[in-house]
Amino acid sequence: MRIVPVPFDHPDAAKLMDAVQQVYVERYGDADATPMNPEQFDPPRGLFLVGYQGDEPVACGAWRAHDGPAPDFQDGDAEFKRMYVADSARGRGFARMILFELERTAALSGRKRAVLETGTKQPEAIALYTSSGYVEIPKFGVYKNEESSRCYGKDLSGV
Repeated sequence: MRIVPVPFDHPDAAKLMDAVQQVYVERYGDADATPMNPEQFDPPRGLFLVGYQGDEPVACGAWRAHDGPAPDFQDGDAEFKRMYVADSARGRGFARMILFELERTAALSGRKRAVLETGTKQPEAIALYTSSGYVEIPKFGVYKNEESSRCYGKDLSGV
């Protein structure tokens, strides 16, 4: 898989984000309501990645910088968003490749900790994050009061 940084509003990014929103609708009954401004994903304070197999966009992930406010975020945080691999490309390690590239680029941009929110109806995501060194942290964001929400973090100093 070839991983390419693209603008948040790139057609391939939009296609993959629409697909992941459909997964949220199927599993939780609604699309993700977390506010996201496209400019938040512009370098150097953010990044949107698309993974290609040949010319086909098959995976994505993004991060945006946060520097507080506490208790939700700490100075130096990178919040990961829109991790997704198309059904046709699953089981090939692409999610782990996107996750590693998000960690690497966030660390190169001076981010100290990766944080993310997922849910109990995404056991494959939880398994990926915990097997990649993420630990559960206090809930943050739009879903911090939702029972099915889970938040994870990882120190990026060793990346």
